[in-house]
Amino acid sequence: MSIALENPTADAATLSVEDVRQFLYHEARCLDDKEWETWLGLYASDAEFWMPSWDDDEQLVTDPQAHISLIWYGRKSGLEDRVFRVRTERSSATSQPEPRTSHNISNVEILTQDGGVCDLRFNWVTFSYRCNTVDTYFGTSFYTLDTTSAQPLIKRKKVILKNDYIHHVVDIYHV
Repeated sequence: MSIALENPTADAATLSVEDVRQFLYHEARCLDDKEWETWLGLYASDAEFWMPSWDDDEQLVTDPQAHISLIWYGRKSGLEDRVFRVRTERSSATSQPEPRTSHNISNVEILTQDGGVCDLRFNWVTFSYRCNTVDTYFGTSFYTLDTTSAQPLIKRKKVILKNDYIHHVVDIYHV
């Protein structure tokens, strides 16, 4: 999928809120449909994917290198390895049958946009069905997109999981 960017220039494109929504919907569909290669194609090679944990004082940890995180990949290669494990059933988090998911996105905001970088925020809810059980995950995500190419790429993804209790291991396709 290609997003028609508004006001493209030689070195960066300006995204509208609708451009951002369509990009996020596309990423969600890739996860729901298990289109792993297309999903990975939305990430820059140096992309950071981080889901911090909550500490004992109900504060998010601030450093993935110094604190325990729910998910942390410092580069796209970590996501590629994760996808390999999911696909080849070498993942303890993913067992048969694989979960079916439905990602729902709302409250999309562009926080800043300048010089080929677009920072955004949105809320999400994911429903996951497996073995006659539906689990619900919800939270807020913060992305940094690189808009210097024809296709925006995710440079940074920070996922804030707001569930107090989760019944299963959470994986990349849940958030």
